[in-house]
Amino acid sequence: MNATLEPEVALLLALGRGLHEAGVSAPALEDALSRVARHLGVTAQFFSTPTSMFSAFGEGAAQHVHLFRVEPASVDLGKLVELEALTDAVCDGALTPAAATARVAAISAGHPPFSRELTVLAFALSSAAFALFLGGGVHECIASAAIGFVTGTLAVLGRRVPAIARVHELLAAALASLLAVVAAHVLPPLSVFTATLAGLIILIPGFTLTTALTELATRHLASGTARLAGALVTFLTIGFGVALGSRVGEVLLGPVPAGGEGVALPWAEPIALVVAPTAMVVLLRAPVRELPWLLVTGTLGYFGGRMGARWLSPELGMFAGALALGLASNVYAWLRRRPASTVLVPGILLLVPGSIGYRSLSELLAREVIPGIETAVEMFLVAVSLVAGLLAANVLTPPRTFARRIGAALGMPPGDRSP
Repeated sequence: MNATLEPEVALLLALGRGLHEAGVSAPALEDALSRVARHLGVTAQFFSTPTSMFSAFGEGAAQHVHLFRVEPASVDLGKLVELEALTDAVCDGALTPAAATARVAAISAGHPPFSRELTVLAFALSSAAFALFLGGGVHECIASAAIGFVTGTLAVLGRRVPAIARVHELLAAALASLLAVVAAHVLPPLSVFTATLAGLIILIPGFTLTTALTELATRHLASGTARLAGALVTFLTIGFGVALGSRVGEVLLGPVPAGGEGVALPWAEPIALVVAPTAMVVLLRAPVRELPWLLVTGTLGYFGGRMGARWLSPELGMFAGALALGLASNVYAWLRRRPASTVLVPGILLLVPGSIGYRSLSELLAREVIPGIETAVEMFLVAVSLVAGLLAANVLTPPRTFARRIGAALGMPPGDRSP
């Protein structure tokens, strides 16, 4: 098809699909394509939703529109970094449209940088780390790691078996809840809630909820509404799966033993702050050489949120954490000449209000309607606070494209664009 298109149009279409499949939000996607179109002298408009992309070229009666359907994808930071570097190269005149189109095709067709075994291990390690963040002890850490291992195995199988991918959240939630009930009988005392939540933390759509609210706040209403609806459906699917698995476990093994949490590990938080971002590098397919920056920015956001919650309130504390994370990510983008999302996305996963949404569902399923609604409202307040912090950070620190213009005016090199 591209052979019948102008090279500039073919590049914009290929780049739009590539960025969409890498998990870019609607504002970032439309801004990137508009920047390339202006450089190429193409009159174009773009409209993105989580499952589709419209591209209109020309004006008036001569305008022609292209539509492609895209399956919602998880964030792929490795491809995002390469595509952002390619976008910069095109705007700097270092690549012709034809060469850039071929490069986009090569990036999109690239294989995952990490093996299936390492991916499953990353699921287990991230779950164990989040168990510590949630206040769990030794027993919760062990149980959540086992649940994360099962969740990761299902995720890997889902890439090869479409039938599993379609019911991944439901199946993973049911198995996680069942395994948590089993662990409560085998390793008492143990908090079933903490073990289940930590084991499923990668599937909890807190980041999707944050992205949806960001899109709504920036007036991308169609994409934000669709993404918000998708996040809520995922919450409900996980909640149903947890209820199903828990009930099956109680039928097979009897009531969950009463008791608190396992033995606490007061020294484990620093370890978790290293293990979680390291696992995120694998799960989000980020460049390994950016790991030190992920550790720094993630730690700043995490402790910024903790200090803000202590001095202000949990909701305003999330604003402080997001502000610190956003500022650190933008400084990283200035220094490294790479997308801020490379370190922003893993850092947000340490802050997102997904655990609050899960707690709300648990209360509603237990027929505690009033506490469940109160917790749901708290989740949205925390999410709005997070989005406000990120938007404030973008106001306080100019975007990366503005920094590139300043650097070009001062004769600074455009930075490392190696994949």
